[in-house]
Amino acid sequence: MPRIRELKAGSPAFDEFLTVLQARGSGAVGSVQETVRDVVESVHRDGDEAVRRFTARFDHLKVRNLRIPPSMVREAWKASRKAVVRSLETAVGRLTAFHERQRESSWFFDDRDAMLGQLVRPLHTVGVYVPGGKASYPSSVLMNVIPARVAGVERIVMCVPTPRGEVNPYVLVAADMLGVRDIYRVGGAQAVAAMAYGTSSIPRVDKIVGPGNIYVATAKRMVFGQVDIDMIAGPSEILVVADGSADPSCVAADLLGQAEHDELASAILVTPAPGLARAVMRELDRQLRKLERRKIAAKALENYGAVVMASDLQQAVEVANRIAPEHLEVITENPNQLLPAIRNAGAVFMGPWTPEALGDYVAGPNHTLPTGGTARFFSPLGTYDFVKRSSLLSFSRETFQSLADDVLTLAGVEGLEAHAKSVQARLRLARKETGK
Repeated sequence: MPRIRELKAGSPAFDEFLTVLQARGSGAVGSVQETVRDVVESVHRDGDEAVRRFTARFDHLKVRNLRIPPSMVREAWKASRKAVVRSLETAVGRLTAFHERQRESSWFFDDRDAMLGQLVRPLHTVGVYVPGGKASYPSSVLMNVIPARVAGVERIVMCVPTPRGEVNPYVLVAADMLGVRDIYRVGGAQAVAAMAYGTSSIPRVDKIVGPGNIYVATAKRMVFGQVDIDMIAGPSEILVVADGSADPSCVAADLLGQAEHDELASAILVTPAPGLARAVMRELDRQLRKLERRKIAAKALENYGAVVMASDLQQAVEVANRIAPEHLEVITENPNQLLPAIRNAGAVFMGPWTPEALGDYVAGPNHTLPTGGTARFFSPLGTYDFVKRSSLLSFSRETFQSLADDVLTLAGVEGLEAHAKSVQARLRLARKETGK
């Protein structure tokens, strides 16, 4: 059986566990920082030459043309199974329908003889990073491209590493489904730097989105400000709030579904039901033995897994709010009763028939979610992340005159003489025009 912690909510041991949990994956070590800084600065300085050099070094691939040719996309379609294509099409439809509801529009209102408002405009060019090689994820293409497309982004640039020339055909098929034509066989920090600064081959973008390893995350952090980014994604995590009505085999399977991601993944059950806790522990042991990625999952459970006993469901929700998990499952007899108390979670999965895995692929909401407790202040990736807002102001002479004295007063308090003079100049002009 994996040595998963058994804790009591509010105990000193529980507080110690939270400290360990919050520290995991908190930042890149010095060697990673140095490597990424070298890559970013080299790509900024040398462009395509540096990109090719690092691609040969890290991905063991020497390539002249960084762009993936249409012939490779056509070959990907030929290599694709029809059942997978149909599932991708289902996901595209559901994701598009959900993200269309997030659209924002410009708005205006009249304030006496002034017009005030907000212009909402899509970003022009967005870069999407997609992990590559054999372990690559077409779902990441859908989750990052669809909200950008719905928002009206004109150009989408996609970078996907192809180590030793290996490429998952479904990544290319998913991109082609969504009309992405600018696809480059570049990964790692060099891809992030290329999209942030632009090279002869790879266009400069306004924003970079998409998951990646510690080198990708560190590079995104370094170029933030040069471009916008979605978020710094940390290790995967799930927290399940459950009562005695929950099926222990389903709860255990959901916990393992996150634990198998990597050794830093977190999987936590919080319950007031001792019987469920014991049953889930047994199920974890049974299911883990049959799991292909059992070594990874077992290490994650040992380091960052826990079964937390709560006095009642209200305390269980308090624990969830304190941890602010990426994924929160509520498997109770009446999950809707707990919803008003839930404040902090990337996504909330309600009831026994809504496993987290559904949200990873075809449910509709985005699976790019805040991790590491950042659900306290971050939101899931959405259509709203691919637009920018500009304030709009238009005043008549009369409304300007009615507010001029207040501007002069406040400018005087702040000692900004030129501000005041710009208003005084218009007051003189207004008197000439009106004779008052």
